[in-house]
Amino acid sequence: MRVGLLTGGGDCPGLNAVIRAVVRKGIEDYDWDLVGFRNGWQGPMTGDSRPLGLDHVEDILARGGTILGSSRTNPYKENDGAGRIKSTLAEQGVDALVAIGGEDTLGVASRLTDDGVNVVGVPKTIDNDLDATDYTFGFDTAVHIATEAIDRLRTTAESHHRALVVEVMGRHAGWIALHSGLAGGANVILVPEREFSVEQVVEWVERRFERMYAPIIVVAEGAVPVGGAELLHSGERDAFGHVRLGGVGQWLAEEIADRTGKESRAVVLGHVQRGGTPTAYDRVLATRFGLQATQAVADGDFGTMVALRGTDIVRVRLSEATAKIKTVPKDRYEEAQVFFG
Repeated sequence: MRVGLLTGGGDCPGLNAVIRAVVRKGIEDYDWDLVGFRNGWQGPMTGDSRPLGLDHVEDILARGGTILGSSRTNPYKENDGAGRIKSTLAEQGVDALVAIGGEDTLGVASRLTDDGVNVVGVPKTIDNDLDATDYTFGFDTAVHIATEAIDRLRTTAESHHRALVVEVMGRHAGWIALHSGLAGGANVILVPEREFSVEQVVEWVERRFERMYAPIIVVAEGAVPVGGAELLHSGERDAFGHVRLGGVGQWLAEEIADRTGKESRAVVLGHVQRGGTPTAYDRVLATRFGLQATQAVADGDFGTMVALRGTDIVRVRLSEATAKIKTVPKDRYEEAQVFFG
């Protein structure tokens, strides 16, 4: 059997751990021939592939990024993209695909399944916003990086008696903001799921200053003020229709400075949250996902995605996994509010 792998969407710590697990189990247990398609869905559309043997994955467990490269290519926005993928798979003798990605990559995988392609999905996103799994790998690493940044920024904020606004990733889901804010002892956490009142934020900030402490505000990039709109870094859209967000942190820092008369600075963590070596948790989760995805292929259970439920790895339909995103529920956000101000 010949099995192909690809990694799509934004890069994420733990991708290489999945690749390693699929290659090791595929060769050791089933004597498969493994091939990696480069740069997401662009690879199988253009036929750009490379062999994957044991020697190719020997030292990649702790490496960030992906040895296969990635892209935000959407085959269904390209001229006969799905047809070109099917032709490539036939020409290269690939019997099945393991697609590692987030909502967009797996959405394509779900449509390809309907079009007759044998696909098994592995959930990847630092945003932790795939609804069918408790956690996605990459999230734990992103939260650790953001928390460490908050810890470091707190010391300089206290030294200079200024407010610091930390902008983290999170377009439609505020999981990184919630978890890193709680872990880092933030005084305000703002998420896309709930519009925020600037007046209320200012009140929390002033309360913190009155107690002779510097306030730390963690805000997700997709958070919006009451009656406001997302702040766009640019008006351009990618192949999946997403605009590039950014700027809410700087805007909020300026509002705080204007309304309080206190010095206020913004720090945008950006892509540093995606980079570097994965945490131990993400290495283990990604490895388990890879092993179970390989088993799903061996079982011929196509059109499925592996998912974490409690401590077990289960299989769900790709259509279920991509039906909606997982957002921060009201009760989880309200838990954090006791620490605001």
